[in-house]
Amino acid sequence: MAGRSKSLDGLFRPRSVAVVGASRRQGAIGRQVVANLVEAGFEGPVYAVNPKTKVVHSMPTYASIGRIPGPVDLAVLVVPAVDVLRVAEACGRKGVKGLVVITAGFREIGGEGVTREKRLLAIARRYGMRVIGPNCMGVINTDPAFSLSASFSATYPSPGAVAMVSQSGALGEAILADATASGIGVSMFASVGNRVDVTAADLIEYWEHDDHVKVILLYIESFGDPAHFVEVARRVTRHKAIIAVKAGRSEAGAAAASSHTGSIAGADIAADTMLAQCGVLRVESLRKMFALAAALLHQPVPKGARIAVVTNAGGPGILATDALSGCGLEMAEFAEATTAALVKALPAEASVQNPVDLIASADADRYRASVGPVIRDKGVDALIVLFVSPIMIDAAAVAQAIVDEVQGTGKPVLAVVMGRSRGDEALEILRRAGIVVYRYPEDAAATMHMLVERGRMLRRKPGKRPRFNVRAQGPRTALRGAKAGWLDSRRAEALLAAYGIPFAKSIRVKEPGDAATAAHEIGFPVVLKAEASDLLHKSDLHAVVTGLHTGDEVFAAAKELLKRLRRRFPDVTLQVQQRAPGHREVLLGMKRDPRYGPLFVAGLGGVQVEVLRDFAVRVGPIDDRSPAEMFESLQGAALLQAFRGDPAADLAAASEVLLRLQQLVDDHPRIAEAEINPFILAAPGQPSVAVDARVRLSE
Repeated sequence: MAGRSKSLDGLFRPRSVAVVGASRRQGAIGRQVVANLVEAGFEGPVYAVNPKTKVVHSMPTYASIGRIPGPVDLAVLVVPAVDVLRVAEACGRKGVKGLVVITAGFREIGGEGVTREKRLLAIARRYGMRVIGPNCMGVINTDPAFSLSASFSATYPSPGAVAMVSQSGALGEAILADATASGIGVSMFASVGNRVDVTAADLIEYWEHDDHVKVILLYIESFGDPAHFVEVARRVTRHKAIIAVKAGRSEAGAAAASSHTGSIAGADIAADTMLAQCGVLRVESLRKMFALAAALLHQPVPKGARIAVVTNAGGPGILATDALSGCGLEMAEFAEATTAALVKALPAEASVQNPVDLIASADADRYRASVGPVIRDKGVDALIVLFVSPIMIDAAAVAQAIVDEVQGTGKPVLAVVMGRSRGDEALEILRRAGIVVYRYPEDAAATMHMLVERGRMLRRKPGKRPRFNVRAQGPRTALRGAKAGWLDSRRAEALLAAYGIPFAKSIRVKEPGDAATAAHEIGFPVVLKAEASDLLHKSDLHAVVTGLHTGDEVFAAAKELLKRLRRRFPDVTLQVQQRAPGHREVLLGMKRDPRYGPLFVAGLGGVQVEVLRDFAVRVGPIDDRSPAEMFESLQGAALLQAFRGDPAADLAAASEVLLRLQQLVDDHPRIAEAEINPFILAAPGQPSVAVDARVRLSE
C-alpha cells in the first residue's frame, strides 16, 4: 500500500480515540459520537474531552487532549468552528494521526470559513495528520478488530465487503440505513464533507489492497482533483468494482457556447465520460447503486451482452425485453437443441422463443426443465428469470428449482419475484444462493446492463498513444502574436495543417474578380465562403455558397455575399475552396475543461450537429483505440458504413485526425478549444479532408 494511503490507518484503524467536544446533553452530536464508539464496541480506549464537565457517558472527561495520559491515534472534533484551529494545533502536539472534523462553518459558508479551512489544512500538514471533513458525519470500520463508529450516524451497519464514501453527511445517513435494509454488509464508511485533505480518490486507493473490500460505493458532488481520481480509479477498477452516484447533472451556459464542440462538451457529459473511462459504473439513484452492488458481490460478470428471459407471465416478460433492448443489450438466440428441449418440456400454448413464456400454470418442474437448457446454451451470456407467484404454485419449490439449475454455470442470473404466495420463503432461498431478487423487471434489466458494462471494461485492453512527426515551424508562425480568443480561419488552418491534418485546397481573396480567378485555378466545382473575425456560424447567415461550376457563378455569388455582409462585418473576405470529394461529414473537436482537462468530441458533423446531437465525448488522454470506439458508440454509426450503394467512410482517417489534434493541444496548452467541422470522409484509400475549422486561445 502506498505511503499516502497507508497513512489513513490513523483514521480507520486507530488504537485509541478522543472525542473533543464530548457532551452530556441529550441530542448533542458530541454525546452521540461517544455513545456510538462505546456501543459499537471499539476495542481501544475512548477518551471524552470537555473542560466544563467531569463525566460523559459514564466515563471521566479530560479538560484538553493534552491532558490525556496515553497516546491518541484519532481525534473527533465536535467543537465550535472558532475553536477548531486551536484544538487541531493541540492534537498535532499530542501526536494524533487522524482528525475527523465534524464541525461545520468552513468553506461552505465562504469568507472567513475559507480562510479557516486553509489554516486547518496547514496545521494538519505541519504535524502529518490526515483529516476527514470538516462538515462531515464521521467514519466507520466494522472490522471486529476495531469496531469503530467515530460518527454520529444512527446506523451501525453489519460487517461486509462494501466500502462507502459520501460527500454529503445527510445522505450518508440514508446510505447506511439503505445498505442495512438491502442486506448489504459494510466494511468501511467515510463521510468526507468538505474534503480539506482526504478525498474519494484517497479512500479508493486505501481500499485497493484491502482484502475485506470487494465493491466500492461513492456518492460524490465533485471530484476535487480529477487527475488524481482518474489515475487511481483506472487502476483500481481493473480488480474491484466502483459504483458512483454523481450529483449535479445540469449546468447552465452550454447553449451559449460559440462552437458546436463547446455546447456538446459541457454540462454533465465530462463527468459522465470520465467515470466511464475509469471503469466506474455510474447509476442515477441510491436504490440502483445497492441493487448493482448486491449483484456484483454475488454474481459473475457476463462474457457478452446476449440475455435470455424466462417468465411465467407474458406482461412482465415483455417489460423485461423492452428494458433490455432499451439498454442496448441483445436478446439471445437459442441453439436448436435448446429450442427442442423447451418444445418437449412445455405445453403447446407456451412460447419457446426468447423471452420464454412458461404460462401461469408453470410449477417447479416446468421451471427446472426450462431454466437448465436456457442457462447452459452457449449463445446465452446471462439470464433474467421472472416468477409471478399464483396462489396454487409452490413459490419456494420454484425458487429451489431455479437455484439448482443455475449453480455452477458461471453465468450471472437475476430474479424478479412478483406476488406473495410463499414469497418470503422463495426470496430467502434465492438470496441465500446469491441470486439478487428484484421487484420489477426494469430494475433487473438496468442492473444487467451495468453488469455487461463491467464485463466490457474488464475485457478492454488499453491502447497506445502514438506520436506523429509535425512541422515545428508551422505552429510557432500561426501562434506568433496571437491574442486570446478565436484565431482567424487562416491561422487556425495553418496550425492544424502543421500537425498533418489535411484541408481541402483553397485560396483567400477580397474581391469578386479575384474569387473567379481563384476558382479557375483550383478547378470546378468550388464552394465560396465569407470570413470575418466575428462570423462564427457561417450557415446561420447563409455565408456559404456551394455547387458553383463556372467563373460567372462564382463572381455573382461573391458580389452578393460581400454586399450583404460587409455592413455587419467590415473585415469580411472570401475563401474559394475545392469541393471535397468525400460523402460523409463528421465533427472532430476538443474543449479544455478547467476541471477535467481536454475533452475530445467525435460525432456526425455538418450544420445539423446540434440538432442531431449524435456525438461521443472522451476525457483526455485518449489512446489509439478510443476514436474507433467513439464512432462505434454513435446512434448513427450505421450511416458511416456502406449502404445504398455508397462505400463505407474512412473512419481510420478521422481517428488519426483526432489523435493528431490531441498531440496539438498537448503541445500547446494555450489552445482552449478546437473544432474541425465538417471533416469530410471519403472511401478508404481516397482523400478525406477538413473544410472548416476554428481554434480558440486562452490568455
